[in-house]
Amino acid sequence: MKTGSTRGERSHLLGFGVTVLLIAVRGWLASSSAAAASPAPDVAAGRALYATHCALCHGPSGRGDGPSAVGFATKPSDLTDGRLINQMPDDFLVNVITHGGSVEGLSSGMPAFGAYLSDAQVGQLILYVRSLASPPFQTAAVVPLVTAPRAPKQPIFFSHVVHAGKYRLDCQYCHADARRSEYAGIPSVERCLGCHRIIGAQDNPEIGKIQEYRRRGQPIPWIRVFKLPEFAYFTHKAHIRFGLACQTCHGPIERMRVVGADTGPSLAHDLMNLVGLKPPPRPLTMGWCVDCHRRENAEGGARAPLDCAVCHH
Repeated sequence: MKTGSTRGERSHLLGFGVTVLLIAVRGWLASSSAAAASPAPDVAAGRALYATHCALCHGPSGRGDGPSAVGFATKPSDLTDGRLINQMPDDFLVNVITHGGSVEGLSSGMPAFGAYLSDAQVGQLILYVRSLASPPFQTAAVVPLVTAPRAPKQPIFFSHVVHAGKYRLDCQYCHADARRSEYAGIPSVERCLGCHRIIGAQDNPEIGKIQEYRRRGQPIPWIRVFKLPEFAYFTHKAHIRFGLACQTCHGPIERMRVVGADTGPSLAHDLMNLVGLKPPPRPLTMGWCVDCHRRENAEGGARAPLDCAVCHH
């Protein structure tokens, strides 16, 4: 009797323990579901900030249709379009919110809120804006901006982050000569105005500069960034037709506010070679190009030439 009683007590205690465990698990699941359904505190704070500072132009739902939007020459951005917003890095959005649209080459109709919002509030606002996007925002999809070395100050602030990053314009839309000649080509004033005769024509000072060059009948005096020595022959056409990505030689252009590059021979690199350290070849040097040809021949099925006379003739 004692043994049977002990077993019964054990079974009763075991059943009671399982019941308690099930109740605890259900409670945890319910609290997790409630937390997922309700916005995080920072997102909720961002919503309040958005309603105060942004909804008047961008609209209550973020579609760029606020009451003041009709007064702008350039319509405020549709923040719900995840195809355009999702890949923009936080650094870019912080800069626009804090310092205004013109700091990133956008419309000056976007004012600077740095005097009214703290860094923490700007972060909360971005979290809320991210929550509006469709398709939904994925953190892994965002790539950081790149500060290019030796980037010159150009006569017009042309942002590849906006054109090649946000709007994903193909490189050859602007550099149309790349697929058919030695040179990639620089877009003419008329090509720029093909879009900007309307877009940003009235409220973007940088686009106003393009129109001024057109009025004077002058080309835009862009400062060249990439250049091979005159004794080396290089053609874009062969490389584009092979399918080589522009970023292979020019770097992540779509993530550069201003394009720059540290290429060609350098004294420090030559000295390292002289003492036997054998560093990897610098970009756009002969060794770098030859290494690429060898690699593509071995791995990509290319027939890239290795004969000296091909580039030096």
